[in-house]
Amino acid sequence: MGNRGMEELIPLVNKLQDAFSSIGQSCHLDLPQIAVVGGQSAGKSSVLENFVGRDFLPRGSGIVTRRPLILQLIFSKTEYAEFLHCKSKKFTDFDEVRQEIEAETDRVTGTNKGISPVPINLRVYSPHVLNLTLIDLPGITKVPVGDQPQDIEFQIRDMILQFISRESSLILAVTPANMDLANSDALKMAKEVDPQGLRTIGVITKLDLMDEGTDARDVLENKLLPLRRGYIGVVNRSQKDIDGKKDIRAALAAERKFFLSHPAYRHMAERMGTPHLQRVLNQQLTNHIRESLPSLRSKLQSQLLSLEKEVEEYKNFRPDDPARKTKALLQMVQQFGVDFEKRIEGSGDQVDTLELSGGARINRIFHERFPFELVKMEFDEKDLRREISYAIKNIHGVRTGLFTPDLAFEAIVKKQVVKLKEPCLKCVDLVIQELINTVRQCTSKVLVRMTLGCPGMTLGCHLITPGCPHSTVGCPRTSLRWPRMTLGCPYITLGCPHSTPGCPHSRAPPAPLPGELWGEQERPCPCPRSPRSRSEGLTLGMTINSM
Repeated sequence: MGNRGMEELIPLVNKLQDAFSSIGQSCHLDLPQIAVVGGQSAGKSSVLENFVGRDFLPRGSGIVTRRPLILQLIFSKTEYAEFLHCKSKKFTDFDEVRQEIEAETDRVTGTNKGISPVPINLRVYSPHVLNLTLIDLPGITKVPVGDQPQDIEFQIRDMILQFISRESSLILAVTPANMDLANSDALKMAKEVDPQGLRTIGVITKLDLMDEGTDARDVLENKLLPLRRGYIGVVNRSQKDIDGKKDIRAALAAERKFFLSHPAYRHMAERMGTPHLQRVLNQQLTNHIRESLPSLRSKLQSQLLSLEKEVEEYKNFRPDDPARKTKALLQMVQQFGVDFEKRIEGSGDQVDTLELSGGARINRIFHERFPFELVKMEFDEKDLRREISYAIKNIHGVRTGLFTPDLAFEAIVKKQVVKLKEPCLKCVDLVIQELINTVRQCTSKVLVRMTLGCPGMTLGCHLITPGCPHSTVGCPRTSLRWPRMTLGCPYITLGCPHSTPGCPHSRAPPAPLPGELWGEQERPCPCPRSPRSRSEGLTLGMTINSM
C-alpha cells in the first residue's frame, strides 16, 4: 500500500465510526482512535482549537465538556463543519458550531452539569488541518458542582476508562507545566491501562506560566517519567487572549517565538509546538491504524459471516414453527430473569440518577422504613416491669424462687413478639409491591425488545389482584402464589401453622372442593388471617401469537 493508501486510512476509519454511530449502537470493533485525557482547565480545548485554527468549543467554569466529542479533522480546500446528527446542514460560522455543541449536550444531559457517555460526532473540513480523529473527553474533576451527583468523579473516571482501556486507543495525556508531573491525573489514569507507556503521548501545556527560574526540560526530554512516544510541549492562548479574541494564527506565531527564544527549549524547538504535535498525531494514528488492520479485518469478516448466517436462517422463517416459538419463549424467559436479577442486584447497564429503583428501594424498606415502624411502636417500661413482676409471682405461686423461671420469660416475650406482627406484615406488603413494580418494568422491556426483533410475537403479563375472579385461593389458573407469612398461636412460623402443637386451630385441613386443584403447599389454612397478610398474587403468563 503506497503513501496515497496510507493517507486514506484515517478517512476510512471515520466512515466506519459514522456508520456504527448512525445505526444507534456502539461498535463491537475497537476502532483505532486518539482519546484526549486531562484535568479541568488543563488546556485540552485550546489544543484542539489550535489544530483547527478556530474558536468552536464551549468554554466556561466547571465541567464544560459533558459528552465525548468525536472530532474528525479532514483536509479540504474549503472550510466548514458538519454534525452527524444534522448531516444536511453545513456550518461555516464556528460560533454556531459552539452553540450546536452546547444545545446537543443539554438535549441529552440537561442543564444541571450532568454527563453522558453518548458521543457527539463533529467533522471539520479545513485547508489548515491534517487528517486526524480525536475524542475529547470530560475533564477529570474532584468536587461536584451545582446539581451534579456526589459520585461525579467516579462517573467521569469510568467514562474515560471506557475509552482508553481499549488496546486500539492512543492516549493523549494533557498536563499543565505549572503542576507537578507526579500529581497529573491524566498520566495516572493512562498508567493504569498502559503501564509500559506504549500507547501514551504526553502533552505539556502552559509552559509560559511556569515560575521564573523553573522549566520542564527534563519532562520534555523524556527523562522524568519516560513514555515510548515521548512528550511534546505547547503554548496555548491565555484567558486574556481568548477574551480579547486573539487570532489563533497569531498565537501559533507567538508559540513558535517562545520556543526559539527560551534557553531551556531552544535546542528542541523543532520538536515542540502545536504544528509539530498535529503532524506527530497524524503519523502516529496512521501507523496505529496500519498495525491494527489485520485484526480489524479479521473481526469484520467474522461478524459479517455471523450476520450472513443469521440472514440465511430467516429466509426459511415460518411464523407457525413450534420449535421457533419454543426457542423464542425460552429466550424471553431467560432475558426476563437476567433483567430482573440486574434490577434487584443493582448491576444494570443503565443507572437511574433521578430516583431509587429495584433493589435499592427494597434496601431502603428494610433499613429505613422497617426500623422506623419498629421505633413507632408504643412501649411503656413501667407497665412491662409490672407485667414481668406479676408473671414471676404467678408462676411461683405460694413458693418463693431464687431464679427467674423460663415460663415467665416465654410469656412476656410471646406477648411482645405479637406486637411485631403489624410492622412485619407492612414491610412484607411494601417489598411485594416493589417486586411487582420491578416485574412490570422487566416485562415491558422484554416486550419492547421482542416486538422489535420479531413483530409476530407478543408478551402478556397478567398481574392478578385480589379483585380478579382468578385470584381466589385454590384457583387452578393461579400458577404462582406469594408465600404467606402467618403469625401462629405460640410461635412465628412460615407456612400453615395448623400442625403446631398446642394451637387451638390444630385440625386436619378441609378436603378440596370439586373442581379445585390444591397441591401439598396450597391447602388453605384454617387459622384466621389478617387482611394485610393477603398479598397480591402474581401470574406471569407468556404467550406467543402468530401474525
